[in-house]
Amino acid sequence: MKNEVKVNFFGAANSVTGSKFLLETGEMNILVDCGMFQGVKELRELNWLDLPIDVSSIEVVLLTHGHLDHVGYLPRLIKQGFKGKIIGTKPTLAIAEIILKDSAKIQEEDAKKANRENYSKHHPALPFYTTSDVEKTCKLFQEAKVDVWVYLAENIAYRFMYNGHILGATFIELEIYTKRFVFSGDVGRINDYLLYDPKRPEKADYLFMESTYGNKLHPVEDVEEILTDLILTTLREKGNLIIPSFAVERIQMLMYLLWKLFKNKKIPNIPIFMDSPMGDKVLELFYHFPEWHKRSIEDFRAMIKHITIVQSYKETWETIDDKRSKIIIAGSGMVTGGRVLTYLQQLIDEPSTTVLLVGYQAEGTRGRQLLDGAHELKFFGKYHPVKAKIKHLDSLSAHADQSGLIYWMSAIQNTPEKVYLIHGESSALNAFRVKVKDTFHWDVEVPTLLSVEKIQC
Repeated sequence: MKNEVKVNFFGAANSVTGSKFLLETGEMNILVDCGMFQGVKELRELNWLDLPIDVSSIEVVLLTHGHLDHVGYLPRLIKQGFKGKIIGTKPTLAIAEIILKDSAKIQEEDAKKANRENYSKHHPALPFYTTSDVEKTCKLFQEAKVDVWVYLAENIAYRFMYNGHILGATFIELEIYTKRFVFSGDVGRINDYLLYDPKRPEKADYLFMESTYGNKLHPVEDVEEILTDLILTTLREKGNLIIPSFAVERIQMLMYLLWKLFKNKKIPNIPIFMDSPMGDKVLELFYHFPEWHKRSIEDFRAMIKHITIVQSYKETWETIDDKRSKIIIAGSGMVTGGRVLTYLQQLIDEPSTTVLLVGYQAEGTRGRQLLDGAHELKFFGKYHPVKAKIKHLDSLSAHADQSGLIYWMSAIQNTPEKVYLIHGESSALNAFRVKVKDTFHWDVEVPTLLSVEKIQC
């Protein structure tokens, strides 16, 4: 039928990561997000499978934001024959380029290391994609306007709306024939340290709703007081505070908070090192896109002057060899890779070390293992005993919690024909399904991976 829309759930269905939703219509095929699976091995292995469709039939990809689990599959899509447009806000495209290039570089380096040290079961170990693949991908990027309806075809239009979460993040509204499809992307939080409050949709016939924290409320905790106590304890024990952190938004937020604590004389002038080449590049974007956040350029300049930004791997080792008590912020946030592993390799077996996990730790990641009390951690092909203290600050998450998600949805004035809960682990999805039904009395479904919904418009 001409007015039928087939929605294919190629990712983030009964899982948090791998966001990919294909809408097949009589006029064109649209992919919303194109992310990598992360976390448990069974999910990561899905990344190596081609999409079960003719990828060349997809005309456009719309990106909600630039995180790897929303953009990380793009180079593989191009390899499978995609030649269309990749549309996102200007900050989203800038972040996507940074993340994809960094991801490709890490994968190339990891493959070389695995082959050199012979700790991969694959011979040879291959990168998921290369820097060259990313360069081809970025040539297809096209900037989206915000708050404006743009027609893709006679009966298909889209609109990007500010959504907090990270720089450039949006939710996406699609008008297809007579129906409105709303993809929440990742919903940000109210009263964020760096970003404005998310806007909220006022209409949705079909709502595709993230559920990362669908079963949780962020704890009411004094973040500044907790950080202060941890820092003073670190100084007293002559140890190190290591904060694995996401390079996009979280690192910049932590830098701001630590600078603010020093500025307000809550902590002494303890050395602070930010070791994330990607985090440094994203920091630059806050200068380029001041309209997307609420902090002044003067604040950012003062913050950067106060914190040492590690530029090279040689400086990473110089930081490790520095005998002073210090704070180290390094990627990655779920301890899945990045330079934080080098610090942990040297310092996680020392009782004077504190590892502070901030935000969501997906199932199957090293961050989740630490959170669950693992006595050892495997990386670089070896097991490392965990003697460091493991702390967790969930209130710094960039995701709205259950009450925040309900508030975001509550602006919808009509009754949606169907709400699809996506981007969540099973426990979160099931709890949020009940909550949404009880709150709004809407028809709610939890789709499964590779399922297809046929919608008549």
